[in-house]
Amino acid sequence: MVKHAIAAAVIGMGAVSGAWAQSSVTLYGSLDAGVAYVNNVGGHTKWSEIQGNTQPDRWGLRGREDLGGGLAAVFQLENGFATNTGALSTANTLFNRAAFVGLSSDTYGTLTLGRQSTLTFDSLGPLSTAYLAMSWYAFHPGNIDGLALTGNVPYNNSVKYRSPTFWGITGAAQMALGNTTNFSNGKSVSASLSYANGPFKAAAVYSDEHNRSILISQTGIASFQGQNTAAGYLADKVENIGAGASYNFGPVLVHGLYTRVKMQSNGFSNTFQSYDAGANVNTSAFNTIAGGAATSTLSGKRWTQFELGDIYSLSKRTQLYANVLYEHASGGAQAAFFTAGTSSSANQVVVLTGIHHSF
Repeated sequence: MVKHAIAAAVIGMGAVSGAWAQSSVTLYGSLDAGVAYVNNVGGHTKWSEIQGNTQPDRWGLRGREDLGGGLAAVFQLENGFATNTGALSTANTLFNRAAFVGLSSDTYGTLTLGRQSTLTFDSLGPLSTAYLAMSWYAFHPGNIDGLALTGNVPYNNSVKYRSPTFWGITGAAQMALGNTTNFSNGKSVSASLSYANGPFKAAAVYSDEHNRSILISQTGIASFQGQNTAAGYLADKVENIGAGASYNFGPVLVHGLYTRVKMQSNGFSNTFQSYDAGANVNTSAFNTIAGGAATSTLSGKRWTQFELGDIYSLSKRTQLYANVLYEHASGGAQAAFFTAGTSSSANQVVVLTGIHHSF
């Protein structure tokens, strides 16, 4: 009897161990810190310690449990923070970048629910100069097109579906609910198509968003569509579309991107457009020179910016970097690199250097 009990216990332990072997939880993260000089912020020069230039500072947990038959349960929790201060990137929100759970099938695709990144960030962000040249300041003014995952960009209460890949093509759809009795309030619907085949990648995204908060104030515009932007700008409806592509010619990667954001509120309608292009050149197995240019327009104002940087890899997980950026504004606009602060003139220069480490 005792022998049978011991045997049963051993078999049970083996079964549990087997179940554990089919599951995984990964801890990951990124830390970035450096020093930056901005020649004009409100009429003054500014020296500062910066964070999150090459990649946003973050840590997260990603998990997967094999359920058999090609089906798995998946989850992700991701927190954004500032390396230089330790503060949350979004106040009072621990998992401000992602918090979702769902099912993934080899045959039918992946369905997830929770706070999730947008399809614009997923598909178009990786084709931008800011992403490929690894410089946060190179995102377009105010991040109006949502290529960067700031605290106000992810969709709360969202359902996202991503298809399996067929002949290099992947489709995705996403809906976010406002969780109010007014179904359209806070609702967002998006769809995307992506293609990857060898050295060529391309993507296109369409989003229809309601009651979206947009950082217009970071463009230097104080009043927009009847709203004081310093107190925050909320668009009744936003139509966000974009397309981009990249091609790798051995040591040289070239890329281009177009976004168009139509914003409507209080009976007004204005369109923000951006054209973005650049190239990365691998000068050695450890060093990359990357640069690009972008021009953005809104309500007769224009911002044209240039970026040039060098990234030196000490290892696969640690890089040193240096960037120089220049922006010129016209049409009565003030220069305003993303998150750098608004210049008192039409020009702004940013010079920075730092270290990035991922785990």
